[in-house]
Amino acid sequence: MVITSAATHPDEQDECLSSTFASRYVRQPIPKFKMPDNSIPKDAAYQLINDELMLDGLPRLNLASFVTTWMEPECEKLILASLNKNYVDMDEYPVTTELQNRCVNIIANLFHAPLSEQETAVGVGTVGSSEAIMLAGLAFKRKWQTKRKAEGKPYDKPNIVTGANVQVCWEKFARYFEVELKEVKLTEGYYVMDPVKAVEMVDENTICVAAILGSTMTGEFEDVKLLNELLTEKNKETGWDTPIHVDAASGGFIAPFLYPDLEWDFRLPLVKSINVSGHKYGLVYPGVGWVVWKSKDDLPDELVFHINYLGSDQPTFTLNFSKGSSQIIAQYYQFIRLGFEGYKNIMENCWDNARTLRKGIERTGRFNIISKDIGVPLVAFSLKDSSQHSVFEISDQLRKYGWIVPAYTMPPDAEHIAVLRVVVREDFNHGLAERLAADIDKVVKLLDTLPSPITTNAAHVTPITPEPNQKISKSDIETEREITIYWKRLLEGKKLGAC
Repeated sequence: MVITSAATHPDEQDECLSSTFASRYVRQPIPKFKMPDNSIPKDAAYQLINDELMLDGLPRLNLASFVTTWMEPECEKLILASLNKNYVDMDEYPVTTELQNRCVNIIANLFHAPLSEQETAVGVGTVGSSEAIMLAGLAFKRKWQTKRKAEGKPYDKPNIVTGANVQVCWEKFARYFEVELKEVKLTEGYYVMDPVKAVEMVDENTICVAAILGSTMTGEFEDVKLLNELLTEKNKETGWDTPIHVDAASGGFIAPFLYPDLEWDFRLPLVKSINVSGHKYGLVYPGVGWVVWKSKDDLPDELVFHINYLGSDQPTFTLNFSKGSSQIIAQYYQFIRLGFEGYKNIMENCWDNARTLRKGIERTGRFNIISKDIGVPLVAFSLKDSSQHSVFEISDQLRKYGWIVPAYTMPPDAEHIAVLRVVVREDFNHGLAERLAADIDKVVKLLDTLPSPITTNAAHVTPITPEPNQKISKSDIETEREITIYWKRLLEGKKLGAC
């Protein structure tokens, strides 16, 4: 009997006789900027890339990010099964489209949209909250322009009023779509937008005021209810109808479950649209976001496109065209899998672990807690004494323990204040909270034994957060700013995002 086999390339035969790490493919540099001339075996390609990825940080220890880093295996199966589905092919994948519509309605009802029993919500799934904010901003801009044109008034200088603590996507919207961003500056000890100052900045060209439910810097919720009341009064006095958009990227899936009586959503008359990130506390892998409008009247018809070259008439309002279906399916899985009870339990657990971490940090006696008790479950904290070492150095040292903890300066006019921030997600448990607090304690004690790299000209600094009734001179603040600039330059290239 003669045993035959399919023809095999000589190189492949040679590779079968040795392990991946003994093959010639791992002995050559990986191509970086040019496509290689020849193919390589799939196991070699996998190993080469996988080995480089080992040098990435561990996602679950990335405490800089609000983004979900763990999901149940059953949901991961659904994600893998739908990776090859292009969401835009609605006629070909009608069930996926239906699941997106269900998610929009679930979120709209969660945010108290005034819908009748048979009425469907107005909204869309997006690629994160960045696209959602762009869409909401465009809707406000178009409605304002249409009204101004009808009144015979100039419509070439639209602006948005918001706090200086907004995420960078708001700056992108303003720059890309030629809208002035009027920012309410922060002050030491108050790190969110002041509603009184915001309303003072509103003028006839303001297309909306953007409030944040869960500041990236400190996790704090802005007072949307007070903003609504003050803006309502100004609208009555001026005859304007300036609306509110709520950027609930981080807090939109927290407030309904932990603070159900807090009025920040469509219960307030001037709130016309809300965005939320499904890939943050919506508990879905990146990247999926959502934007919902209070009613159809709040989304101009001329912004909705209708296409028919995929099989049927399909309305679409997105900045992109093609995108994956998997995260939308994953979002629906989480909604029906967890329900209101499940989300509530998870958010309560996140806050319990955040409090455990906070207590551990407070026990060191070296830090002031900047974050609040109500808001996104995170802990933001600053050094009481930064005359010898800074939060940037602590962040760098924590890397040696595997932790990714961002250090950053606050927005204008509080740039002289530098903080560390730990975001507590679903997969950050009680044990990890205790371990991180212990490692922070080890780091500050280690730094005590090391010489200070800070120059003698900036060797003495008052605490970032002063004691009650303590006065801070201008020279002290200037010194603090000098030290902050020094550390930012020293650690340039090691910055961690605050996404």
